[in-house]
Amino acid sequence: MRDLTLVVMAAGMGSRFGGLKQITPVDDAGNFLLDYSVFDARRAGFNKVVFVIKEENLTDFEQTVGHRLENQIEVCYAFQKVSDVPITMDTSKREKPWGTVQAILCAKDYIDGPFAVINADDFYGAYSFREAALFLGTCEDNYTYANISYPFGTTKSDYGAVKRGVLFVDQEEITSIVESSIDYKDGSYIASPLDGAVPFEITLNTPVSMNFFAFQKDVLEILEEYWQDFFNQDTEVLFTKEALLPECINAYLHKKRLRLINCPTKGKWMGMTYKRDLDEVKKEIKALQEKGEYKVNLWG
Repeated sequence: MRDLTLVVMAAGMGSRFGGLKQITPVDDAGNFLLDYSVFDARRAGFNKVVFVIKEENLTDFEQTVGHRLENQIEVCYAFQKVSDVPITMDTSKREKPWGTVQAILCAKDYIDGPFAVINADDFYGAYSFREAALFLGTCEDNYTYANISYPFGTTKSDYGAVKRGVLFVDQEEITSIVESSIDYKDGSYIASPLDGAVPFEITLNTPVSMNFFAFQKDVLEILEEYWQDFFNQDTEVLFTKEALLPECINAYLHKKRLRLINCPTKGKWMGMTYKRDLDEVKKEIKALQEKGEYKVNLWG
């Protein structure tokens, strides 16, 4: 069996949530959503986890998640820094990290082979990690990856607009990812592309990306190239932009430089975009425990 690594992107600020939601307890035992992701990944066959975090949050992670996992799976930490850029520039005006492309490249020294990437503040479900492990364990084609997709209806919030990568699929292959803000207007769900393109209507069954990708190691070449090109922009423009993973993958899809397989999941998704989402997540976690899908004391 191939060694599989899970990269958890956990350096976001969580501004809409109102705090460091990556380490917000979601059950009575004090576990976080990322505990459940690592638990599901481990039983699906992943044997290493890399947390991409801000360096100032290292102690918090080590004393909480790290302490719980140290005897369960190999744990590594990579630091996403505003100052870590491929050109000489004054980064003192920049507050947020540079986006999810940078986040993965921060973890590259810990990636030895196939790996999956997830958000720290999402619950993806056991089925989804089994799908990712199956793909990574069987795919041997260069520059061929997978997105574990969800129907939009599984991922919407009752409390406002959400950002999702709307997927366009031909047979089993994804042909385009359109990063969009999706809101409910006049009885319809309208996706407004973040690049300013014309809004379009989607349904509850439209597949969307939740930043759960299954990659071969050769994707790092693509990310490095995109990361270098990202800085070929006016400096003032750079300070308001992020190098986003879906936009990178979409650009190289259109260049025919990679293939992206759609792996629709039956897994349950939960997230905390807004503070009010937390109560619903806690209720759902408790229901899963009562069904026996997870132990109350997750790590024993």
